[in-house]
Amino acid sequence: MLRELEIEAKDANLDTVLDLVNGQLEALDCPSGIMIKMAVAVEELFVNIAHYAYGDKVGMAKIITETQDDPRGISITFIDSGIPYNPLLKEDPDVTLSAEERQIGGLGIYMVKKTVDKIDYSYEDGKNILHIFKAF
Repeated sequence: MLRELEIEAKDANLDTVLDLVNGQLEALDCPSGIMIKMAVAVEELFVNIAHYAYGDKVGMAKIITETQDDPRGISITFIDSGIPYNPLLKEDPDVTLSAEERQIGGLGIYMVKKTVDKIDYSYEDGKNILHIFKAF
């Protein structure tokens, strides 16, 4: 089932985005552990758009969710017209270092990469497009 949401990219709208994703996952009887991990991934990606994509302005974000049965899973695509930025180019943090020794930034996208089965980024027609997929 395909669902689309176009919403202002601001923290106050995070719950609406999570409701969309959780509704899709619940309809597929997704295990609760995966639902929690996906909520963290979605929060990380949406909040990054809200905080960084448009500088000090508020822009729009489009979230497209699509569930599938074989393999059972969910695809989530985040689209914004903000500053071009590929988070997958950010070097993974050295998680063997203590929090004090690690460089700031990159831990969130690292967690997303470890949570999902597939992640890719493209920049097309002035839009950042980040796609994730999780089977369960």
